[in-house]
Amino acid sequence: MTESIEWLTQELKKAEEWENSQNGLWFWEKLGRYPFKLIDKWTPTFIQNKIGIILDELGHYIQTGGSYLSPISAISSYYSGDSIKSLDDVSNLPLTNMDQAVDKLTTNRKNLATIQGATTGIGGIFTLTIDIPVLLGLQLKTIQDIAICYGYDPNSKVERLFIVKCLQFVSADIVGKQTILNQLTHFDNPDDSIKREVLSEIQGWREVVFSFRDRLGWKKLFQMVPIAGFVFGAFINRSAVSDIAEAGKMLYRKRRIIEKLATQSVQKDLE
Repeated sequence: MTESIEWLTQELKKAEEWENSQNGLWFWEKLGRYPFKLIDKWTPTFIQNKIGIILDELGHYIQTGGSYLSPISAISSYYSGDSIKSLDDVSNLPLTNMDQAVDKLTTNRKNLATIQGATTGIGGIFTLTIDIPVLLGLQLKTIQDIAICYGYDPNSKVERLFIVKCLQFVSADIVGKQTILNQLTHFDNPDDSIKREVLSEIQGWREVVFSFRDRLGWKKLFQMVPIAGFVFGAFINRSAVSDIAEAGKMLYRKRRIIEKLATQSVQKDLE
């Protein structure tokens, strides 16, 4: 399928419309922080320590990728009828093929998150300490595999920074979302000053942790009830992975569209 400049421009507009729609419940998100700040005082120390693992996990992921990195062969099965052996093969695929692969991947990871959340939800507060870092790992794994589906290499340290910014985007309030969108829009800009600004933002990892806690923490309180946590854990984890998958798809999709448009424009000028 030939991807015309007109079609790619239309798809880019859809991505921008999705970004503009991310103005959701700022008041309610802000209001939701207050009760959890009170509850935070009653949260057992061992749970706080487990949440602190997120900082270490993010730092380790940025530096090495850790256990989250997947080989291209691990996701090649999501491309129906396409021979995928390298990221170059992925980059040359039509956008629709990339979208289909991401949709299949998302369905798989949402089902996995449902099972994982239900399993750790059975034990209530005791298995909650396991669930929080495992959920973060599943989100990181999902977003980095989406990167591969659109032809980007998570083995690159800079690419892993983009992935963490996507995670931060999902956890941010409306003001934070707009700031992060602006950073990601200029992520591939060759201007070194812009890249240094993005890199300096990673010093705000603690904000990611607190946002992660405030956004999911109060929901996880329902998961502390043994047995009943089975239902809450399944729903919450599925929702969390669904959110990161949606953001990852839209942000990486827009990035790929912009690159395809640039390539099309260059080819048109040569003609």
